[in-house]
Amino acid sequence: MKIKFFILILLGFAVFESCEKTPPTQVDGEAGVNLFVARDSVGTDTTQIFTIPVSNADIILTSEYGTMNRRTDEFGNLSLRNMPSSIYQIAARAHHPYDNSILLIAGIKDVEIVSGKTFIDTLVTKPISSTGIAINEIYSCGPVNNIFFFYDQYIELYNSSDSVKYLDGMIVARVSGQNGGMGPGADVGNDGDIDGVTYIFKFPGHPGEKNYPFEPHTFKVLAQDAVDHTQTMPTSIDLSHADWEFVNQLSFNDFDNPDVPNLYNIRLDRTVDFMISLTSDVVIVTDGRDSVWEDGIDISTILDGVEYQSSGTHRLTLDDRVDRGWVQSAPKYSGKSMERRDKGVDTNDGTLDWHVINHPTPGYQ
Repeated sequence: MKIKFFILILLGFAVFESCEKTPPTQVDGEAGVNLFVARDSVGTDTTQIFTIPVSNADIILTSEYGTMNRRTDEFGNLSLRNMPSSIYQIAARAHHPYDNSILLIAGIKDVEIVSGKTFIDTLVTKPISSTGIAINEIYSCGPVNNIFFFYDQYIELYNSSDSVKYLDGMIVARVSGQNGGMGPGADVGNDGDIDGVTYIFKFPGHPGEKNYPFEPHTFKVLAQDAVDHTQTMPTSIDLSHADWEFVNQLSFNDFDNPDVPNLYNIRLDRTVDFMISLTSDVVIVTDGRDSVWEDGIDISTILDGVEYQSSGTHRLTLDDRVDRGWVQSAPKYSGKSMERRDKGVDTNDGTLDWHVINHPTPGYQ
């Protein structure tokens, strides 16, 4: 009896000892981030360069857990605790203190944040000024509904320059092909063009003509169908007063509002209206000089391009000469939209430039 009791005691100690050895050394959610955001300034002696803290800078952290927005304090510092372990894209942006039209931006990619450790870095911002036509909003996900209605999609352009631009001959394309290999929007073959065009529509006229002016600091709404969609789906929007409408002249049932001018399909094997994916796609706008889509669209003709994705762990497939980041998309049938944080301001980093808004804003911001 004593032997059995002694054995039980030993077993108890063994179990206790094994339990003492197995707890994890780190708990996820205990990572830290310390950032300092600054800008370079030149003193009275032009050889003297010193850094100035950027206060109240927007800090955008994107990971598989979504997007987090924070601000630096008055000394340009941001300290975060209890961060989950992941690979982060980190961007900083702020308006220049002496010129509100200039943005100060900085970013770092693929930062590994590990539980139990603190990531420390300095982001030195650079001035960026936007001076041309840019995609300003993409509404793709559809209104709140359960019957798969998404025909109220639109793309909004903005002319952020101080001069009149002209839309003659310009092209809007969806580039969602090349799903294998390098992915949508990539330069397959490294020959200076974007491959995988799936839909391509063109403004009337030819590049260089001046029949369709785009006034400075104004919007242009390009509707899939320029109708009042609230008549079909009450949670939708009224696009009957859109500036332009996508119309496929090869389709017998594509609606055409006679009061709204058209962009026409130039890919003759497509007989449906211009559509984009609800949550993941690549959209480009070009000056129209290269309309031969079969061998790719020349990168030098692209005015702006946007890649949006639903996955927080996505890796950019759009060629980084077009854009260096991607946009976190709105959920399907949420009635939300994707819009630039500052109208028309294109820093060529979609992660930095864009955010999701609660409802579409066609023609305004």
